[in-house]
Amino acid sequence: MSIFVYNTLTQQKETFQPSNPDDIKMYVCGPTVYNYIHIGNARPAVVFDTLYRLLKHHYPKVTYARNITDVDDKINKAALEQNVDIRVISDKFANAYREDIAQLNVLSPDVEPRATENIDQMIDMNQRLIEKGHAYAAEGHVLFDVQSYEKYGELSNRSLEDMLAGARVEVAPYKKYAGDFVLWKPSSDEQPGWDSPWGRGRPGWHIECSAMIERHLGTTIDIHGGGQDLTFPHHENEIAQSTCAHDGETYVKYWMHNGYITIQNKDSDSQEKMSKSLGNFITVRELLEEIPGEVVRFALLSAHYRSQLNWSSDLIDQAYNALDKLYTALRDATITDQSADISAAFLEALNDDLNTPKAIAELHNLAKQVNKADNESEKSVLANTLISSAKLLGLLNHSAEEWFKSRGSKDENGLGDDQIDALVQERIDAKKNKDFARADQIRDELKAQGIELEDTKDGTRWQRS
Repeated sequence: MSIFVYNTLTQQKETFQPSNPDDIKMYVCGPTVYNYIHIGNARPAVVFDTLYRLLKHHYPKVTYARNITDVDDKINKAALEQNVDIRVISDKFANAYREDIAQLNVLSPDVEPRATENIDQMIDMNQRLIEKGHAYAAEGHVLFDVQSYEKYGELSNRSLEDMLAGARVEVAPYKKYAGDFVLWKPSSDEQPGWDSPWGRGRPGWHIECSAMIERHLGTTIDIHGGGQDLTFPHHENEIAQSTCAHDGETYVKYWMHNGYITIQNKDSDSQEKMSKSLGNFITVRELLEEIPGEVVRFALLSAHYRSQLNWSSDLIDQAYNALDKLYTALRDATITDQSADISAAFLEALNDDLNTPKAIAELHNLAKQVNKADNESEKSVLANTLISSAKLLGLLNHSAEEWFKSRGSKDENGLGDDQIDALVQERIDAKKNKDFARADQIRDELKAQGIELEDTKDGTRWQRS
């Protein structure tokens, strides 16, 4: 069964044909670690984690690299203000990033290179670009000569003039052309820096990813992913650097970009892109204080990865309700530890450019079949297929009992699980002793606390409403 992906470079859906089927190479731009990530930053982490899971299902080996940008002007500013080394800032927020996305059930990448641990590779690539006539040194800087690369603009499908007009271009006397971008820049005494042939300095942002890919994955990789906002200038510049450094060799076969997350404008009914610069973001850490990570992940996967996703309380409610229905189907089924087959229709949806909405619809179809199954054996087979399929989306990671017990978060004065279990047992004992008044009283008390009871042939179950 073939996998199809939408390639930003060709602007069409293509059959995925890796360079080496025995070892798929994938790279995704990771965080710049100067603050907690917002939900927009989490979207590529979840989207490409899902793609990683799918590729691992189809191929014997996938080498997935997701970098950490740990040298950046925002990090430098925070370190200077706090009078600490940049590593203190970057370590704190790199660890926070890992903690937050782990709660979204995002798998660890195979390689997690840090920019500061690959400086030598960046210096070497800069030297090669200078030697090949694609870069030049000027006043402690190294700049890429965009006019030396005739395909510049191919990824974003814009001419050099259009890109120059639409970009925030730094005007500097040391540039040959206004659109030339920085590969290396000098550092002041108070800024982090490394020795280089051009003096003490630090890398430009774009060269970091090119150098880390070259070192850890090779000169040509299969998939490069990231947010839509990285298409230009970051990924456009990566292509130029790496292609020229490798004498025209293909840098990336398939470019994949996820769409923006938007949020309602505070002053109008319109939607606007969520970003730190606009100050309209919601951090993942804040969300996780109120919402289970599985709900956040489901919400992020509920729309196709290339489409815009509007973040709202309605979206969260829909994710909660959808997961409730899936877990309800598992409540009375026998779940085994054996690996079940994945639904063919579900897999077909994911193979078609990671069509998660269609895949989720198939999960609901499976849940309906579980609910309608006539016998325990059929119900068990279907339930296990449902779970195995959902795992490719990173979902259904709990038992039904665990899910419904944690369905809502208890407040400071609410009942804990042990207290609820004790009251449920007291109610069972009261019914055995024909003290139905006390049994009803306990049910009412729990209902007032947001705890719903369900009496079944297997005993009494409870969930937070």
